Amino acid sequence: MPGQYPSEGTYAGEQSIPESRWTPDALFNLVGGDGSSVDPAIYADQSLYQLELDRIFGRAWLFLAHETQIPKPGDFLSTYMGEDSILVVRQKNNSIVAFLNQCRHRGMRICRAECGNVKSFTCSYHGWAYDMAGNLVVVPFEQEAYHGEIDKEEWSPLKVPRVEIYKGLVFGTWDESAPSLLDYLGDAAWYMDTFLDRCEGGTEAIGGMHKWTIGCNWKFAAEQFCSDMYHVPFSHLSPVIAQLPEGMSPADAALPMEGVQFRSEHGGHGTGFFTDPHGGGSVMAAVVGEKAALYHMGPVRDKVRERLGGPRTDNINAMHMTVFPNLSFLPGIQTLRTWHPKGPDEIEVWALTIVDKDAPDDIKEAYRTGVLRTFSAGGILEQDDGENWVEIQRTLRGRKSRSARFNVAMGKGHAGRNNPDFPGITNYVYGEEAARGFYQHWARMLAAESWDDLSRSATAHAAQ
Repeated sequence: MPGQYPSEGTYAGEQSIPESRWTPDALFNLVGGDGSSVDPAIYADQSLYQLELDRIFGRAWLFLAHETQIPKPGDFLSTYMGEDSILVVRQKNNSIVAFLNQCRHRGMRICRAECGNVKSFTCSYHGWAYDMAGNLVVVPFEQEAYHGEIDKEEWSPLKVPRVEIYKGLVFGTWDESAPSLLDYLGDAAWYMDTFLDRCEGGTEAIGGMHKWTIGCNWKFAAEQFCSDMYHVPFSHLSPVIAQLPEGMSPADAALPMEGVQFRSEHGGHGTGFFTDPHGGGSVMAAVVGEKAALYHMGPVRDKVRERLGGPRTDNINAMHMTVFPNLSFLPGIQTLRTWHPKGPDEIEVWALTIVDKDAPDDIKEAYRTGVLRTFSAGGILEQDDGENWVEIQRTLRGRKSRSARFNVAMGKGHAGRNNPDFPGITNYVYGEEAARGFYQHWARMLAAESWDDLSRSATAHAAQ
C-alpha cells in the first residue's frame, strides 16, 4: 500500500552503513539514481552480496512454500531464506511455522532430509530433539550432564517470527517490523491473482521440486522475469518454432506487438504481458503444448472472467512476473521458481509446477510434462536463459568488463498511471520500467537502516 515505502531514489537518513564503503549515495549511484543504468559491481562484489543477505534477504518477505506441499500435520520441507537453511512445518492446528534448520548445540543441521512427515526432529550429532514447532524438548543426559540447569526454551532454534500466506503461497520474514505481507505485495497482488486465483479451488503444486545450480548472480534471473519480454524473440525463437503444433508455420511464432509492462510503485515487483489473446495463445501452444493452451484459453475463461474480470482474463497473456526479491513465475506456462543466492556468482534454482486445483487430471499432466520440456533443469527454453546469464557472469571476470555500466533506460519517461484496465505504473511491454523499479528498490533496501527508515521516507514523499 502507498505510504509503506520510499519514493524513487530517496532515503530517509544520511548516515553511512556501519563498517562499509557502501554509503546511501554510493548505493544509489550503482543504479544511476533512477535505475536507468547499473554498475556491474552489483552482480560481482562480495561486500554488496553480504549486504544483500543482511538487508534484503534478512528482512524482505521471502517465498517459503506452496501450502499444498505440506498438506498434513507433521509435513515439512527444507528451504532457504538467503543462505539460511529453514524448516517449514505444518502444525497440528493446521498453522505453519518456520525455524532455522540449525541445532543450538554445535550448529549442525537439525534435519538433512528435503521433505517428509515427522513427529519430531533429532539432531544426528548429539541427539538434541525438537518438536514440530521447533521447540527443544529433549537433551540427552540432561540431569547427569547439565544437572537439570539448561533452559530448553532459550536454546531452541531461531524461529521465523512472521509467516503469512497469500492465496496458497507461504512467505516468511525475519524482520518483525516489516509491513504485512499484503502491504508488501501492494499493487502487485492484483496481477498475481491472474496466476493464483483463476478458479474457486485455488492452485496446487504438482510433480515435485526441481533443483539445479547456475553460475550467475540472482538478480539476472529475478530482473528478467520482472521486466524482460525483450529477449524472447531473440533468445527463444528456435525452440518455440521447433515446438509449434502441427499445422502452424514459423510465422505463427512471431510475438505480438501489443502489450503492457507493470512496475510496482514502491516494492520492486514487476510483470509484463501481451494484451492480444490470440498471439498469447499461439505462444502458449508452442511452449507448454496445445492441450494445456486450449484449456487455459478455452471455455474455463468464462469462469475466470466472472472472478477476475475481462482485462485480467482476456488481456493478460504470456505473462512473466517477479515478486521482489527472488520469487518468479510464468502464468499460463505454470512454472514458479525461487532464485536462491549462493554467493555473488551462483544461484540454486528451485522450480515448481503450479496448476489450477480444479483442472482435470489430464490437463495437470499436460502442464507437468510441458514444464519439464521447457522450463526445468533440462528444459529447452531454460537452457537459453541460463546460458545468457552465465555468459554475462563470465565476462564480469574482466577488469574492464566490470567498469562499463549497463543500459536500463528502455522506455524511460513514458510510463504512468494512464491505463484504465491495468492499475499502477504501466508502460509498453517491450521496456525496462519494471527493471528500473527493481533496481531502485534494491538500492533502497540496502541503504535503509530499517523498515522505519523506508516508511518515513515514503511518508515524506507522499506529503510532498
